[in-house]
This record gives sequence, structure tokens and C-alpha cells, in this order.
Amino acid sequence: MRVYLGSDHAGFELKERLIAWLREAGHEPVDCGPETYVPDDDYPVYVLRAAYAVAGNPGSLGIVIGGSGNGEQIASNKIPGIRAALAWTTETARLARQHNDANVLSLGARMYSDEDALEFAKVFVATPFSREPRHARRLAMIADFEKSGELPPLPGPA
Repeated sequence: MRVYLGSDHAGFELKERLIAWLREAGHEPVDCGPETYVPDDDYPVYVLRAAYAVAGNPGSLGIVIGGSGNGEQIASNKIPGIRAALAWTTETARLARQHNDANVLSLGARMYSDEDALEFAKVFVATPFSREPRHARRLAMIADFEKSGELPPLPGPA
């Protein structure tokens, strides 16, 4: 599996650890930066590149890392076709893939231990989308909105 990674200074060390694990596990990590630790860098520079690469390479995944993961998730979700999910447990990482077909995992390096973050990433990468009709229907609504800008119709009598 090709996995694009991007971080800021707060997520730099965790990104390096995730890259090492991905290689050991037989995946293809692609480091979108930063290449070195820069204490005042700006996450959008690297996170947007990782998400953009995922959008352009169907079947790939992304992992973006910052202090909380919030900004990284927000930035990633600005790229059409990206479904970035913030994980804080293995269950949220699993459900992001299983129910939402998330293609980018956002992690907060200051929110939990590296060991927990690594476990969230393992679960995320290993979990397939369930393809259950209710989840596929919801994702289609989101994709349609993303393309057209039109809200889904309200439910009601036919």
C-alpha cells in the first residue's frame, strides 16, 4: 500500500516513526515533508501535499500529523475526494475506514503516546471499507455535493 505522509514540527518525530513502521510492514511510505525538524513550520505546506497525492492516486492512503491533528484534518478535507478522519482510539481509526472509507488519517502527536498513534495507524491501514449499502449511499451523497454544491434532498413523502 502506498501511504503519503505529511506533518509539521509537532508531528515530525511521529512521522519518522510511522515511515519506519510502514517500510517494515511492506508498505510504500512517501514522505511529503518536512525533511527536517523546523520548529516554526506551517502544516498546510506538507499536509496539503500529502492529501493532494492521495487524491491523485486512487487506492493509496495518507497520514497527516500535527499537535492535535485538527488543523491537519481540516486542511486535508479541502482537497476534493479526500475523506480525512481524526482518530483518538483504535475504534475511531477502524470506523473511519470501515464506515466512511476515509483515505487520510489525521493524528495528534501531542494527544496520545507514539505507541497508541502507531496502533491507530496500523488499524487504519489494515481496515477495508465495508461497502455496506448504507455507507456507500452516504458517501455518494457527499461526493455528489462535492461535485455539484447542491445539498441532498430532505427525506419526506414521495
